[in-house]
Amino acid sequence: MTKKRIVVMYGGKADEHSISCISTAGVLKALDADKFEPIPVGITKAGQWIVGGEDPRGWDLNGSALPTVEKTDGSRDVVLDVALGQDGFFARNADGTLESLGHIDAVFPVLHGPFGEDGTIQGLFEMMNVPYVGCGVLASAACMDKHYTKVLLAAAGIPVAPGITLDARGFDQATRFAANGDDILAQVEAAGLQYPLFVKPSRAGSSFGVTKVEHAGDAAELAAAVFEASHHDWRILVEQGIDAREIECAVLCPKAGEEPKASWPGEIVLDKRAGGDDQFYDFDSKYMDSSASHVEVPANLPDELLERVREIAVRGFKAVDGAGLSRVDTFVTPDGDVMINEINTMPGFTPISMYPKAWEATGVSYTDLITTLIEGVLR
Repeated sequence: MTKKRIVVMYGGKADEHSISCISTAGVLKALDADKFEPIPVGITKAGQWIVGGEDPRGWDLNGSALPTVEKTDGSRDVVLDVALGQDGFFARNADGTLESLGHIDAVFPVLHGPFGEDGTIQGLFEMMNVPYVGCGVLASAACMDKHYTKVLLAAAGIPVAPGITLDARGFDQATRFAANGDDILAQVEAAGLQYPLFVKPSRAGSSFGVTKVEHAGDAAELAAAVFEASHHDWRILVEQGIDAREIECAVLCPKAGEEPKASWPGEIVLDKRAGGDDQFYDFDSKYMDSSASHVEVPANLPDELLERVREIAVRGFKAVDGAGLSRVDTFVTPDGDVMINEINTMPGFTPISMYPKAWEATGVSYTDLITTLIEGVLR
């Protein structure tokens, strides 16, 4: 059987660059070598596409520094000829000549955040007529921007957390937004938002730039949180903290037109919170501190509530025109209400990530999951 040649992309210009590298290490190690020939294509933080760099399979979260894609003596730039479609991937040799990377059957863009998960690279592959794993342009763009995710979900009748959206482009940089604090506070109070608040960039992932604001009426604290979020995006959400458990559900729809399937919902249990620490699921809890949290699938909820989460996750996936895969993050309140927090169209594939763990608990192994996703887009 001829192996299908799959470009696996990783790195990128987003803050989640290193997490993409770790995700790709997991994907490449789990890829079915009898069916697929991977062609790893890395993207540096400067946006250069390369082949032949450091092997991502050797990367993990155990080192002192997070991995990054770097040009090396043995790496070559990747050049695209859009008109050639699946035959339009080339590497530039040292003498300037171009060498074909061969016919590409599909691309698996294991990219997180802007320029990888936001519809931009999906649009490039659409123009090239190259099959790719994951959501299309609309869903990728809408779900990368939490503001518009909420707009689409609310229009579909799906509950979301109360909040406001700020445009920080006109805020006073010289005072680190302190001069805008009273106005921001007035908007929060006008919206009737209850504390604690969570301030977050609208278009960022992996909890970059997220701050918990606990002191009602403190304009300085609120302005400082908005300033922190503005390092990642000018569009900023200020959301009411929800007294709820954060339950995540993996959705799978590998072939266009099929009915999406939902995994057993899982929960990230914050272990230090049980010890009295005031903890939320930030970047360190997700990736850097293995003692900070653990995954439980299925979540410790009644079966009826687990099924309600699954149903709402599929509804949300359809509302944003999802395809391929997504992780739908929900809030489940003590009264049993379910609302969607956000939708990740290319969720983490690291060894400790919820998406593969949720499917494994539902009966789909890591390797079979990757195979299913790739085969769903092959022609």
